[in-house]
Order: sequence, then structure tokens, then C-alpha cells
Amino acid sequence: MITTIAAALIPGWLFFVLFIAVFIFAMYAQMRVSSTYAKNAQIPSRGGIRGREAAEAVMAHAGITDVTIEETEGHLTDHYDPINKRLVLSSENYHGSSLAALGVAAHEAGHAIQHKVGYSMLNLRMALVPATSIVSKVLPIVMIAMFILPMFAHLRGVVLDIAIICYAVLTFFQLVTLPVEYDASRRAKVQLVQLGIVDRDEMEGVDQTLNAAALTYLAAFIGSLLNLIYLLSARRDD
Repeated sequence: MITTIAAALIPGWLFFVLFIAVFIFAMYAQMRVSSTYAKNAQIPSRGGIRGREAAEAVMAHAGITDVTIEETEGHLTDHYDPINKRLVLSSENYHGSSLAALGVAAHEAGHAIQHKVGYSMLNLRMALVPATSIVSKVLPIVMIAMFILPMFAHLRGVVLDIAIICYAVLTFFQLVTLPVEYDASRRAKVQLVQLGIVDRDEMEGVDQTLNAAALTYLAAFIGSLLNLIYLLSARRDD
């Protein structure tokens, strides 16, 4: 039923158009986050508070005392590790006091708050991580198999089924990720102002940085969903 609906709603020519549109949107999202971060990384906050200090303040205000803050190399490699309770900031955001650095640091602290309060969508995403990890390892093999399917026509249905399962897991994970990321940004913006880390008239730079980053998650979800629908349609025609 699902494959029939997918094929009926999205004919072959429309798939091509949508793939091009999603590709362009993904490129736009990536360029937007890079340019927006670069711009706001050049704007120092009036308070001069560094990213690490901002993350500490946000977590302390939420009563979080068991999360360590660590520095890592790379550009925008910032993340929150709920398994080991680590908040990891790239060097530029760990030491930086720009509006971009504070926004990113507070965003990651927002994830720590989600973890503490038991935010349901974060818990769901954490539960999906093992399955997503397995799928990420299987998918490259499946993609290679797709290229040699003409040589093994009798295995086409099995390979397509595996690919569909993989993309279904990834798409669901990306869908769950959207509210998790948007909620973390919302919490970050509120805390930055409430704690006086950033003045209200400085929030434009923070908003721009976090909103641009959110586009990349949206692009990932749309791309994964489109791949899933394409595979469902291919399986229906098999």
C-alpha cells in the first residue's frame, strides 16, 4: 500500500526534480551555516564571556553538576555526548567569546538540560543510536550491491528491502533529531538572555547562527525521506 501510494504521488520525472531541489537546498544550508557562523564569529559579545564559561553557567543554572566540558579539534565539531555526559566544544567555541561561539556553546548545554529533565525526544533519539550505527555500517555495502544488481537479478528484491529498512531507520532518526535540535536552540536562547551572558540586542547574531545550523538538519531529513520514497517506489516496480 505504501509503495503504491509513493509511486502514484511521485512519478519518475518528479523524483529527478525533487532530487535536484533537495541537493540545492542542502548546498544552500551548508553554505548558509558556514557564512553565518563566520560572520558572527567576528562579532565579540559585550560581556566577553567565553564559550566554556557560558556552557558552565547554563548548566549550573539548571542544576547540572555531573557533565564535563572538553575541548576538541576541528571546525564546528561541537556536540553533547549523553552516554558519557560530556559537552564537547571545538577550540574556537571553547575559547571564543563571539556571538557565534556563545550560541553554539549554549546550544550544546541545551542538550545537557534536555538530558537532565528527561526530554522525551532526546531519549528516543538516544534509543535509536544503536540501530542507526548498525545501519550506517550496512548501508555502504547495500549501495555497492545496488550497482551490481543487474548481475544478480534474483537478489534485487532482498537488497531493496534491506536498503528500505536502512533508510527507514535513518529517516526516522532524522525526523526525531529535528525537535531535539530546535528545542536545544530554544533553551539556549532563553538562558543566554536570562543569565545576562548576551544582551537582548545581541541576540540577532545568536539567532542567525543557530537558525542556520537548524537548516542542515532539515536538509538531512528531507534528503533521507526522498531516498526512502524512491526505494519504496523501486521495490513496488520490482
